[in-house]
Amino acid sequence: MKDWTGNKKTTFASLGASNHTEKEREERDFYATDPTAIDDLTEVEEFYHKIWEPACGNGHMSIRLRDNWKFNVFSSDIIKRDFECKELDFLTYDKKNVDCDIVTNPPYKYAQEFIEKALEVVAPGRKVAMFLKLTFLEGQKRKIFFEKYPPKKIYVYSKRKNCAMNGDFETYKSNSAICYAWFIWVKGFTGEPTIAWI
Repeated sequence: MKDWTGNKKTTFASLGASNHTEKEREERDFYATDPTAIDDLTEVEEFYHKIWEPACGNGHMSIRLRDNWKFNVFSSDIIKRDFECKELDFLTYDKKNVDCDIVTNPPYKYAQEFIEKALEVVAPGRKVAMFLKLTFLEGQKRKIFFEKYPPKKIYVYSKRKNCAMNGDFETYKSNSAICYAWFIWVKGFTGEPTIAWI
């Protein structure tokens, strides 16, 4: 007797797939990152003293970088929320060789575009750190992208981290179905990526 009442969409929602969910995604794909993810990152990776957070949302990562780790942080987002930042569409930014590292959790549907823009914007040797779902590694088109822009290091979470729609961590206390990783690019790097666990 059939006891499964779900469908294909339900299966993918249960697995935490990005394009299959019973709830509508936030209009601008704003899913705030648990700020302790910054602690995890800075404990294993060194950064330049100037950091740009171009999808800062409510400032969860910017504040952590500034207050806990004493970086000089420039924060921007396409719209202002409950955090003082520069209102800026990062994907249309036209300057290059900016002397900073970039650390962010980009809108997932524009993640590849954010990485490409970040590597275009920063000066040679500067780092780009993106907090992404581990499934970002998948796909035939993504394989071509990684061949052109190989990350230097990928830090895979051995335990789940939480992201909260609209920064509402009270409602979204657990996101255990999704595995995240920090992807690190260094502008000009051409070697093979290495993987570590945090």
